[in-house]
Formats: sequence, structure tokens, C-alpha cells
Amino acid sequence: MRVVLDCNILVTALSSRSPYHPIYKSLVSGRYDLIVSQDILLEYEEILQVKYGTDTASSFMALLALLPNVHHVHPFYRWNLISYDPDDNKYCDCAVSGTADFIVTEDKHFNVLNEVEFPPLAVVGMESFIGMLA
Repeated sequence: MRVVLDCNILVTALSSRSPYHPIYKSLVSGRYDLIVSQDILLEYEEILQVKYGTDTASSFMALLALLPNVHHVHPFYRWNLISYDPDDNKYCDCAVSGTADFIVTEDKHFNVLNEVEFPPLAVVGMESFIGMLA
């Protein structure tokens, strides 16, 4: 499975007390491939620093650099599929560039992708993704 994780999913799954922690554990154990771009990595780091502090953010970013199932892509085309929050487009562009099976998010801005025929992008929520991992 090749997936793009919205930053909010990652932040929620990182805590061992979260019911969504299996998303993080499955990443570390290599149960799925995470597709990232430089823009996504920068957002991960920024938000993790705010939520968990600099040390945790640095440790997690170092882990991502070491995991063989984390794949870096360099999107060269901007699809601009989400107009309500253009910052979310980096996830769509990454998913297309990295041939992801889907984007994992709870963000309602991504609902517009259900109406887009091309490029085809599937979106799933956390509960559905955990079900796929089980």
C-alpha cells in the first residue's frame, strides 16, 4: 500500500495514547509505504515542533529519513485540485507524483476529490485505514 498521510493524521497517530497509534506503529514496522515530498516533510516538522517540541520533531524526522518504506517524490506539476485551502494541494500533488493508492485524511477539504475524474485520487479516513492495516 502506498499512502500519503495528511499532517493531522500523523500528529494524531504519533501519541502512544491515541487510538490511532497503530498508523504510526504500522509505518515503523513497514506495513505500508509512505509517500512524501519536501513540502510535506517541512509541514510535518513544523507542526510536530509545535505539538511535541523540537526534540521529538527532530527524532521523528530522523526516523523518516532512515525508514526504507518512506519514499520521497518531487512533484513537478501542480494540479490545484483544492481551492478552499490551497495548502492542501501539496498532498494531492505528492499522491499523483508518487502513484499513491490513497490519501489518509479527515480534512473535509479533500472531499472535492470525490468529484474529480482526473487525476484519480482516493481518500480514506483514519478508521478505514486502520481497518486496512488489520
